[in-house]
Amino acid sequence: QVHLVESGGGLVQSGGSLRLSCAASGSIFSINDMGWYRQAPGKQRELVATITRGGSTNYVDSVKGRFTISRDNAKNTVYLQMNSLKPEDTAVYYCNAQVIQPLRPYALGYWGQGTQVTVSS
Repeated sequence: QVHLVESGGGLVQSGGSLRLSCAASGSIFSINDMGWYRQAPGKQRELVATITRGGSTNYVDSVKGRFTISRDNAKNTVYLQMNSLKPEDTAVYYCNAQVIQPLRPYALGYWGQGTQVTVSS
């Protein structure tokens, strides 16, 4: 089994910064793509940013220039540095990891439990 544990959410004023972390543990051979998604009340979950094992990144247009995704492959951890936060960034943020487990030749997707980010105006 694989577990993803997020941390770093909280309440911040508009224009502030937060750094989210997500650590994967358990039966892991390697991890392909990792990413962050978010879900605001009454809205569908949306992709925020992804990063490949090699470090290639992808962002939703609304966070480009403000958020930075990074990862530490040795620690099976992905980060999301969020700067210049806006009230519309308020959501529950979830991490996702595409995990290859021992003796399994394909990746399975796992989700964290979510961490709340609230940006006040």
